[in-house]
Amino acid sequence: MNRINALFGIRYPIIQAGMIWASGWRLASAVSNAGGLGIIGAGSMYPNVLREHIQKTKQATDKPFGVNVPLLYPDIDQLINIILEEKVPVVFTSAGNPKTWTGTLKAAGIKVVHVVSSSLFAEKSEAAGVDAVVAEGFEAGGHNGREETTTMVLIPAVTAKVKIPVIAAGGIATGRGMLAAFALGAEGVQIGSRFVATPEASSHQNFKNAILDAREGDTMLSLKKLTPVRLIKNHFYDLVKAAEDDGADAAVLKEILGRARAKTGMFEGNLSEGELEIGQVSALISQIKPAAAVVAEIWEEFEAARKQLTTY
Repeated sequence: MNRINALFGIRYPIIQAGMIWASGWRLASAVSNAGGLGIIGAGSMYPNVLREHIQKTKQATDKPFGVNVPLLYPDIDQLINIILEEKVPVVFTSAGNPKTWTGTLKAAGIKVVHVVSSSLFAEKSEAAGVDAVVAEGFEAGGHNGREETTTMVLIPAVTAKVKIPVIAAGGIATGRGMLAAFALGAEGVQIGSRFVATPEASSHQNFKNAILDAREGDTMLSLKKLTPVRLIKNHFYDLVKAAEDDGADAAVLKEILGRARAKTGMFEGNLSEGELEIGQVSALISQIKPAAAVVAEIWEEFEAARKQLTTY
């Protein structure tokens, strides 16, 4: 039992990331039932849809779960009100200033965690009163910090600056990766890509198959003049790269991006024109397995690797 287990009331310090177009009630409840912390990804949900997923999660599990809320979401007030009304026990915030809502959430008895990409932001989050931080290296899929700091460097940098528990994210999909994060000072791991390749994830099967096919170098950080995002190379990526190589400004990139690119790729399964957000660790994922099996496998490998290291 460490501080992350105690903070969330979970058996294993394994958190499933709240990913857009992947993390609905089926995935969140499956991970929570397996002993980890399942997270609903509110970033791709209208307020009424979020309420439905929260209610279905509560029906599917009696274990703790959470909601990930991008603080720059246009209807953030409505999302927060729904979270308060539904008495969600844990909220992970990202993409914004944690000062804005942490006090409100904590006053309602909610545990609050903020996602950061640097030790500076980790210190600011601690000062804002969050209970823990997720330190996410730029190996991670989806939107990334501009610092492009790897998980291997970021975790010890953050743990050296804050007293609250640190959850490692980015490039972690195995028990050995989890043990490495713990050796660097983390007390929990947040895992995204591995949980996309599960039957419970709401992503399109085409996208899941693309994850299984991915190899080292198949994902790249793109759209740096807007918000940096790691995605699988495809026709859409090629268009963006060509424009960036030609010196395109943010306005041109916004026009290429258009609307609903992530939904087109990850939810609707258009592997050519969609935005396929996934992490570098996709190169290590070769099977689609139930979420409960993923949690068990990661924990068993973590324990086996930890015991092996003690023999050295």
